[in-house]
Amino acid sequence: MPLLDIQDLTVRFDTGEGTVHAVNGVTYSLEEGETLGVVGESGSGKSVHVLSLLGLIPRPPGRIAGGRALFRGRDLLAMSEPELRAIRGAEIGIIFQDPMTALNPVLRVSTQIVEALVCHRRMSRAAALRRAVELLDLVGIPEPHRRVTQYPHEFSGGMRQRVMIAIGIACEPKLLIADEPTTALDVTVQAQVLELMRDLKKRLGMAMIWITHDMGVVAGIADTVQVMYGGRIQERGPTRAVFHDTRSAYTWGLLRSLPDHGQAPEPDAEGRRPRLLQIGGQPPDLFQTPKGDPFAPRNPWATERCQQEVPPLVQAPGGAPGHMVAAWYDLRAAKEKAA
Repeated sequence: MPLLDIQDLTVRFDTGEGTVHAVNGVTYSLEEGETLGVVGESGSGKSVHVLSLLGLIPRPPGRIAGGRALFRGRDLLAMSEPELRAIRGAEIGIIFQDPMTALNPVLRVSTQIVEALVCHRRMSRAAALRRAVELLDLVGIPEPHRRVTQYPHEFSGGMRQRVMIAIGIACEPKLLIADEPTTALDVTVQAQVLELMRDLKKRLGMAMIWITHDMGVVAGIADTVQVMYGGRIQERGPTRAVFHDTRSAYTWGLLRSLPDHGQAPEPDAEGRRPRLLQIGGQPPDLFQTPKGDPFAPRNPWATERCQQEVPPLVQAPGGAPGHMVAAWYDLRAAKEKAA
């Protein structure tokens, strides 16, 4: 049995302007100890689909319109709020994107770590405080005995993120969800946080879902990559397979938009040199469910069938085991023909 098994998850937001189709039939599983990197542009459904599992989307306007999500055999979507509260922080930890807003500015760091331990582990406050010091030391915060009594504003951005990690792993969860935890950090601190997370994963044996815009971060930390667009999975598979044997036009566009080791793109006919290659067109209108592949209007290899039918997520022909793609076209053949 996988640690997490999501089947046909569908999430909607009912607004005054209409219904937003945020997540549309997402299906996948996560194994014990696996790190899944979820990538995609804003509005792709990568954060919403994970937060909805834990009841962390506002209801209303948000609602689960269908599907199920089995965590260790129990359906998260069928649980009551008290049942979810018992799992959040204990069996499933979470690290939010902005630690300055996620941490309570008027409470000491010790209070915020101790709260999780007292609530979920039934520790005494004295024992929980000792554990809080150990956790700060574990995540690389110097002088943890002194700093545990400080307030969030007394920490740098990178150190606040380490505090968030300490809170997330306090109860040694089976699954840790990291929602763009390095977005607001500079490159040096980002590298330190990634190294810390790799080390913690080995020590604690936990699975992780790492949500990010950064393909470079995914390449450095994920066992499996999941590319989302328009509330659907476009491509999913082992990290090396997705990066080196790309089968989705959207994934290929994301990879082409990355700087190529400092080499600028070739100038156009008028001598202008674009900063980065771009994916043409606009993201889909989430107030309407596309009739076919949501990426079809921006895909140079889209077929008539792409416009009319939603492609299922299936094993990529000739690809690595577990390398899945939702496409009616053959990207590899199309690129060979164009070359």
